[in-house]
Formats: sequence, structure tokens, C-alpha cells
Amino acid sequence: MLKLYGFDVSNYFNMIKLALAHKGLDYEVVNVYPNQEPEFLAKSPMGKVPALETEDGIIVETNIIMEYLDAKYPDKPLYPADPFAQARVKELVKFMELYLELPARRCHPEAFFGSKVSDETRKEVKRALFRGMTGLNRLASFSPYVAGDAFSAADIMFLYSVDLAAGVAHKLYEVDLLDGFTGAKNLMAKLNELPEVQKIAADRKAANKAFVEYVTSFQK
Repeated sequence: MLKLYGFDVSNYFNMIKLALAHKGLDYEVVNVYPNQEPEFLAKSPMGKVPALETEDGIIVETNIIMEYLDAKYPDKPLYPADPFAQARVKELVKFMELYLELPARRCHPEAFFGSKVSDETRKEVKRALFRGMTGLNRLASFSPYVAGDAFSAADIMFLYSVDLAAGVAHKLYEVDLLDGFTGAKNLMAKLNELPEVQKIAADRKAANKAFVEYVTSFQK
């Protein structure tokens, strides 16, 4: 059986949980936070999550895991078969990671864990998030899904990266990052209605207290 290493508050971990649920695949969760212990580094070279243990070995990096799952288990695909359409989905995934996920992550300490970031960082992130969201609106189709009429890996990245970016924008700047982007707002609501997404959200909520305690223990 597949083994998925990570924890329920991690958005990247939850991306893989949704990919597995979409494909109807059974797997075992191994709860672990990022760490530098030799045992875990043997599985994940940077000590990060998620990591997926397969019958052939362990794979890390969320995008690569999703691509592996699609190649190994082609039913209910996450990527189109057509080369150009497939490249478009991968382009959207990378775009959201680079221009929304990563900038927002710079402000996670203040938005979610009670720390502070510099005023300069706050300004840079605010500018980056709105530029990223505007760019995504140009690139995506939202008809109704990010890449067109079919659910794909781009929707998984959208759900778990844009949602967090919107959380940063709301908490630090008191603005709705999706305001004015009707297609994006409608899709976010549509995805959050999926039973498998609601189950992942419930797991995340249940795990959040322990995770916050874990993170704040390093700040004391």
C-alpha cells in the first residue's frame, strides 16, 4: 500500500491527499512534521513533506508526486493526454506556486503564528500577491475549472495555494484577494463543496492545535 508522509495542516500534504482521493486510491498516512532526523532524511532528503512511499521507492516534491500518480494510475487523470493541454496544466501549477504560494509563505509567521515580519516584507508580499492573482486571472480559463472544463492538478494547486494566499491577504491587509475575479471565487466555492475536500478540511481543523503548539515551541 502507498504510504503518505506528512501532517494534516500542510497544504502540500493535503494536495496529495486530494489527488489520492480523486483517484480513489488507498493509502496509509504516516504522521510526521518536517525534521532533520537521519531516519526521515533517508526518505525525504531535505526533511520536508509530503513524501510518498511506493512499491518502487519514495518520491518527494508535490508536483512530481501528482505526475507519478497520474502515470501509474491513469484512471481519473489529473493531467490531460494532449501534450499542449498537459503543458498548460503544468504551467498553471507552476505559476500558482511561484507567484502566489511562495510569496504568501513569506508572511505565514505573522498571518498564522503570531510572529512579526518586517514592513518591507509586508509591502513586497502584498504587491506580489495582487500581481500574481491578476496574472492568474489572465492565464486561467475558470470555465469552470482552472484549466477548462475538467478537474485537474491545477485545481488542486489552486485550492490549497490560492486559499492560503487569500488568508494572508485577509489577515494582514484586510482585503479579499479574490475580489473582482468572479471565476476564481466561484471555483473556490465549488471545490470547497466536494465531500473529499470537506473531509480534508475536517482533518486539518482537528490537527491544527497540535501543529500550532509544535511551531510556537520553536519560538520560545
